[in-house]
Amino acid sequence: MQFRKDINGLRAIAVIAVVLFHFNASWLPGGFAGVDVFFVISGFLMTSIIFKGLELETFSILKFYVARANRIIPALAGLCLVLLCFGVFWLAPVEFKTLGKHIASSITFISNIIFWRESGYFDAESHGKWLLHTWSLSVEWQFYIVYPIILVVMKKLLSFKKLKLLVLIGTIIGLVFSIILTYKWPNAAYYLLPTRAWEMMLGGVAYLYPFNIRNNRKLYIEWVGISLIIGSYFFITKGTPWPGYLALFPVMGSFLVIQSQRHNSIITGNAFMQRIGTWSYSIYLWHWPLVVGIYYFSLDVVFTFLGVFLSILLGFLSYKYVEKIRFKNDFVGLLEFLKLKPIYMLIVVGALGSVVFIENGYIDRATNDYKALVKSAEPSPFRQKCHINNYQTPGLSCEYFGSNITWAVLGDSHTVEIAYALAEKLKVNDIGLKHFSFSSCPSSYREVNSYNKCSRWYNESLDYILKDKKIKSVLLNHRFTSDLFGGDAAGYPKIEEQILTDEVMRRTKNIDNVINVLAKNKDNVYIFYPIPELTRNVNKLIGLAYKNNSSLLNIINTDLNWYNQRNKFMIHHFENAKYPKNVHLLKPSDLFCDEKSCFAVKNGIPLYFDDDHPSVAGATILVGLIE
Repeated sequence: MQFRKDINGLRAIAVIAVVLFHFNASWLPGGFAGVDVFFVISGFLMTSIIFKGLELETFSILKFYVARANRIIPALAGLCLVLLCFGVFWLAPVEFKTLGKHIASSITFISNIIFWRESGYFDAESHGKWLLHTWSLSVEWQFYIVYPIILVVMKKLLSFKKLKLLVLIGTIIGLVFSIILTYKWPNAAYYLLPTRAWEMMLGGVAYLYPFNIRNNRKLYIEWVGISLIIGSYFFITKGTPWPGYLALFPVMGSFLVIQSQRHNSIITGNAFMQRIGTWSYSIYLWHWPLVVGIYYFSLDVVFTFLGVFLSILLGFLSYKYVEKIRFKNDFVGLLEFLKLKPIYMLIVVGALGSVVFIENGYIDRATNDYKALVKSAEPSPFRQKCHINNYQTPGLSCEYFGSNITWAVLGDSHTVEIAYALAEKLKVNDIGLKHFSFSSCPSSYREVNSYNKCSRWYNESLDYILKDKKIKSVLLNHRFTSDLFGGDAAGYPKIEEQILTDEVMRRTKNIDNVINVLAKNKDNVYIFYPIPELTRNVNKLIGLAYKNNSSLLNIINTDLNWYNQRNKFMIHHFENAKYPKNVHLLKPSDLFCDEKSCFAVKNGIPLYFDDDHPSVAGATILVGLIE
């Protein structure tokens, strides 16, 4: 296949965007769409290889897999080995265990599934996952496995003309499916192959249905394509549902750049873009661990610029000394495939990662204090069973520890451990509790179903609680400040940025309406002020203290003034609200903070299980405020 300088330059446009976004999202808010550009390029190249092989009747699925393994595995295995060595010397056992799991899943190309099950791509937790970026490699590899098999099988049944049409129709169906799934199950849509396949297939369409464009018009097609890509980098943000219909902008932009076939373009064909495009795979591999390293060691902003430079340097070195190694590609006979060296790299690295995970990061070698803290930093045992992310009939909500259900807990994910801890407290008196929680759900009192993904559930749950006369007391808890202004401890909006928009006031009124209607119909209503948040996962803070031989008895993370500034609006609102007398406002900061600081670990008790959700131990302390 003739080398396409325009496609190589397009790789550079993709990787530059991803790198800049990850090091500082404000530089390029939609830079993550560079991954979608990569998908289109990959689909174009794979379709060209497969169809040319089918037309010449020389295509071999096994040889196709071998070529992909030789291309992808060595550089990835090298990165994983470096991270394993780093983990041995720098990571605490819990972090090392997680790294082992991620290495094993990345090298076997199932990491997209693992990361999907853990949390969202843009969550604060993402900056602690050294191999999060490998989700896209897993998606591509899964596509490489499925796509040629389907085409080879269908070629036996269809002509080339109909096979090409099948790819086009499949692309359109895939796009529609992706748009629907993005709004119904956003996390799954982001990570999984079924909602990403259409992007790679559109690259295939670019090969199968090339435009017949006059030379003097190719420039315009290229400029339209590049404008769509660059525009998406600036106008799309991490708050945009992705990949929804807006993914058409970078994807169609890539499609048009490929179709323009501008081999000597000033934009894609210049020496700089060609070098970056050539090193793009290795740059992509190495940049994200550098991003995580800056976050992990709390390095100054100047290291962000150094990180960009090191990404390019390490990408160049990886390309020169690893990617350029020419592994054997042509095997005769099935047994010859046993000589495929990258497969042994996969097996060795995957086994090492698995052993680290199975051995719990070798936690047995840690001190008893560390092991006790880690064991206590646990979520509710009912979190997976009783907490939801999509609509569920409120009647199916969990009931804890008794048939005498006189309590209910309503709110978002920050109620889960509180509900469990409260139920443990109530069962002593043979009192039961019903638990209603929906992830990232703001108060949505009497809002229409389309207001947000949880408004229907919220109103039905509230109605359920109001109609159940046996329920006498209700605890309401939300991540109030985040619901109103967004952000978290690692990157919260400053006070001057917490603008009282109409939407903020609407949500605040919703909170008051819920409290008042509950107070009118129930004996007691309990509401927590905002729970203090951490700047990073509690296990990382414990790990850093352990590695630095610092005290594990008390680990401070933020100061009380920061908490008051972050939550100034809600604190002021609650202090001045005129609620009925049966409404009881509880202050977590009285227990999680002293007169100066807020704690991640206090008196040997981990108050959280991540960076903002209280652990069961922390929640047990909080419910002590309820008399």
